[in-house]
Amino acid sequence: MSVQAPEIRQHENAPPRATRDPFIRRFLRTIDASFVLTFLFSLITWLVLSGKFDRFHLTLGVVSCLIVAYTGGHLLLPPGRNIHLPGVWLRFLAYLPWLLWQVFLANLHVMYLVFHPRMKELIDPRIIRFKSRLKKDMSLMIFANSITLTPGTITLYVSIWGDYTVHLIDEQSGRGLPGAMEARVGRIFGE
Repeated sequence: MSVQAPEIRQHENAPPRATRDPFIRRFLRTIDASFVLTFLFSLITWLVLSGKFDRFHLTLGVVSCLIVAYTGGHLLLPPGRNIHLPGVWLRFLAYLPWLLWQVFLANLHVMYLVFHPRMKELIDPRIIRFKSRLKKDMSLMIFANSITLTPGTITLYVSIWGDYTVHLIDEQSGRGLPGAMEARVGRIFGE
């Protein structure tokens, strides 16, 4: 007659056994929508830009993206504020064609300045300052980057209170600031 060891079962309502490793516990606590979305965005960017799909590069990409998502996921997507995220992304995607059109128009203007026979007279660099009505950090950042992406303008300084300092290649390059670009960025985030 053989004796069998009793089967040890965990009670159904009991919490799962906690791991003893503090790093693993901390890592598991950080897995939320911010972490997952940052990881996926980083991994897609890695795959598109690297163009390498062998085991070594894929492993390197996954590890790098995990580190980025772990250390900086809360910067791109703050936890607890992702309820309206799909709408924000859709409005941002709708904003991109308009921004690209503005970049194209600004390129034409800068090209006109560069090829004009009186280029030295037309180029009149200046620095302007203005206060934006935008309040959210992401709105301020996207507005500042949109200004910088547009040829002829560079955002030199932006504060958390919405104070902007922008360098212009000429007066015409800054006529629309803050204007329509600020309003469109504000609509993305419901401001």
